[in-house]
Amino acid sequence: MSKRLACYAIAMACAALLGACDEKASQTAAQQSGGDPSLPKAQRFLVPPMQVPKYVGWKQGAMPTVAPGLKIEKIAGDLKHPRQLLTLPNGDVLVVESNGPGEEAVTTPKQLIAGMVKNESGKGAKGGNQVTLLRKGGAGEWEKHTFIQGLHSPFGIQLIGNTLYVANTDAIVTFPYQEGETEIKAPGTFFTDLPSTVNHHWTKALQANADGTKLYVGVGSNSNITENGMEIEYRRANVLEVDVASRGSRIFASGIRNPTGLAWDATTNTLWAIANERDEIGADLVPDYLTSVKEGAFYGWPYSYYGQNVDTRVMPQDPAKVASAIRPDYALGSHVAALGVLLSQKNALPAKYQQGAFIGEHGSWDRSPLSGYEVVFVAFQGGKPVGKPETLVSGFHSKDEKELYGAPVGVVFDKDGALLIADDVGNTVWRVSSATP
Repeated sequence: MSKRLACYAIAMACAALLGACDEKASQTAAQQSGGDPSLPKAQRFLVPPMQVPKYVGWKQGAMPTVAPGLKIEKIAGDLKHPRQLLTLPNGDVLVVESNGPGEEAVTTPKQLIAGMVKNESGKGAKGGNQVTLLRKGGAGEWEKHTFIQGLHSPFGIQLIGNTLYVANTDAIVTFPYQEGETEIKAPGTFFTDLPSTVNHHWTKALQANADGTKLYVGVGSNSNITENGMEIEYRRANVLEVDVASRGSRIFASGIRNPTGLAWDATTNTLWAIANERDEIGADLVPDYLTSVKEGAFYGWPYSYYGQNVDTRVMPQDPAKVASAIRPDYALGSHVAALGVLLSQKNALPAKYQQGAFIGEHGSWDRSPLSGYEVVFVAFQGGKPVGKPETLVSGFHSKDEKELYGAPVGVVFDKDGALLIADDVGNTVWRVSSATP
């Protein structure tokens, strides 16, 4: 990048950050969530407004706030960007520590601004590129062991039989798993490749079906709205289905800008996804969402959003594709940046949390006031989400929205049915349980 471009970018970034307070959201969280979200008119900006809390981390003894009837404790700290979690059959918990590979070239002011934003919030720090194993000891303390090293921006992780599948940013690799071991020394074995050009959206979510015959992979786009050209969007903004026996893959569903989390509902044999939608058309657009993923369906990106609402910035348009676009099941709110999802039929939390989805929201950078930065619960009835998201865990930033302590991502139940949360920015794993046994 030239010195002139860098100076211009810094100036524009400062202007955007200073101007963020003048571009407040006009919609409430309630209006922007649920089965029928309000979708105001799109706006256009030279540089989108931003509001970015400054990373300060968790002070000694500080922790998030939980809803009434719950309690929270810290079970692991000093991690390097914990992203996803997996509870093993014996109760051990795997923690995937990772961040982006830094392979995307910085060629525009917008990209430089985005990098500055991430660094200011603590979200851009180097990840561990490893998997850590947590084991609960007899005294209730959790031991920490380095389980797998030398990964390449890993994110999704699944166990099928005695084989552990890890989704690096460029490929799925496998490792032999033996119950009780605290370290895997065997090198990873290549299983199948994943789209890896540029890696603007680098996370690869991973979910097995109920019988372990298929793996589903969430692959995000390489841009906001194809501004980098369609040729680098090959097999992106899709959910891929990988056949475990043959290792062959196909596009299962398309037009999902960034499917950051996947979950399998065994009771209905349905795949669910959370998705991060497009930016730069206002604080109130576009709501991120939770949706069932239908085989062969198209969900709009890049031509339209939330069904058939045309994004006029995309040229050329494709009216036929827009006409086929499916509306998501449930809005989570604009720019909440959902990165973790867990479906539950039964757990050790209070009765109201037995059937529904737990969602880790990493938090906004281009909305004022901030959105996300919490773990929410969405109740299900008849296999579908209902009502409004309920805040389960919050307090990841200061009340004045200037300081950031942490940012939730992956969510999973431990063997006892308590909810574990990977706090990416806070480098912590939290455990939420019922306040009364």
